[in-house]
Amino acid sequence: MNELDVVGVRVEMPSNQPIVLLREVGGDRYLPIWIGPGEATAIAFAQQGMTPARPLTHDLFKDVLEAVGQTLTEVRITDLREGVFYAELVFAGGVEVSARPSDAIALALRTGTPIYGSDGVLDDAGIAIPDEQEDEVEKFREFLDQISPEDFGTSNQ
Repeated sequence: MNELDVVGVRVEMPSNQPIVLLREVGGDRYLPIWIGPGEATAIAFAQQGMTPARPLTHDLFKDVLEAVGQTLTEVRITDLREGVFYAELVFAGGVEVSARPSDAIALALRTGTPIYGSDGVLDDAGIAIPDEQEDEVEKFREFLDQISPEDFGTSNQ
């Protein structure tokens, strides 16, 4: 497993499909995962430190974990089958629960939990970006600083 950082979310054109972009810590691979607009908003809210007046689903789940004394210890992006990514939530005590990567990432950002990607997933779907292309990634980060969660809309596909 390789630790991943969340670079951010953006809308891929022309499909208007949100993407979360993860970066391998200590490596040069990036992992783009297409997600839904609701999850894009939830991830963007968490990255920007925004707290809605009423809890969103991921905020509620974080609050429930705290109320029952459970700790999310890691999020693992474990597999890619037929274009679908799979993830696991790993709790203290070793309990594992299957989850969509977008939900797992949104929860990890709220709880400060590390995110890991399997070697297989990174080998299959990771994109290596050499150091000389790092300025393009920086432009992407600047783009992310200019958008708000509301830019992702709320319609479902």
